[in-house]
Amino acid sequence: MISITIPTFNNLDYLKFTIDSIKKNSVLNKYEILLHINEGSDGTLEYAKKNNIKFTFSEKNIGLCSSINKVSKISKYNYLLYSHDDMYFCPNWDKILIDEIDLLQNNLFYLSATMIEVNSAHISYDCGSTLLNFDEQKFLNNYDKLNFYDHQGSHFAPHIVHKDMWEKVGGFSEEFNPGIGSDPDFNMKLWSQGVRIFKGINKFRVYHFSSITTRKKNGLKMNKGDNIFLIKWGFTIKFFKKYFLKSKSKYEGELANPDKSLLFLFELFLCKIKKIYLKIIN
Repeated sequence: MISITIPTFNNLDYLKFTIDSIKKNSVLNKYEILLHINEGSDGTLEYAKKNNIKFTFSEKNIGLCSSINKVSKISKYNYLLYSHDDMYFCPNWDKILIDEIDLLQNNLFYLSATMIEVNSAHISYDCGSTLLNFDEQKFLNNYDKLNFYDHQGSHFAPHIVHKDMWEKVGGFSEEFNPGIGSDPDFNMKLWSQGVRIFKGINKFRVYHFSSITTRKKNGLKMNKGDNIFLIKWGFTIKFFKKYFLKSKSKYEGELANPDKSLLFLFELFLCKIKKIYLKIIN
């Protein structure tokens, strides 16, 4: 029912940890795990083969966007769940998602998790900054007691969409490789196709170690995602999150088209000026 796509780049210990959490905290067991392995010189290839995990492969790090586009082509289920390779999935994660999807009337949705990290994300809670000091028991005893709410307009991973919508918008836009800005761009492409349900689910929680495995520290130059987004769409990611997604606010149902207030028009004008400037200097 759910195809979980994970890009990874020589991060085997965290990847094993992520996969173990998916398996032991699933209650429906109706999913497949799909990896795109970048390089895999740390034993990831052997691990995937030994454990009969389906994967695609590239000899070099091709970036997050290209990785997910490639591996999604071998998925067999209707729902594509994109995850990083350094996340701990909380108990009942799959039932929470399927129950939420069953309430919807169509495929026009984008559902995402509530992310827990040491110093940032939706919820700040310290259960360890690395695998070596992660206190799993502390986390399991407390993760569902941490105060939060269903929220509007999240673009963080993990997120799930119907495969039809993924294919309709062409997956991630590869001009955003190695990945910065790719999530809000994907949201904007979905918006352009009529999606108005952008919901962060409070009960669907993950712990994230923030190991940026397919980006700058692994040999790829960091892209200027906000500039790419601005030139492509005519406004900034910040503007999109504020006026379209209404990010960080409580979820109150389907979003509507932005109210074109004076402030909206003024900030849009500033975006247009910045876009012209970027085109001139580039």
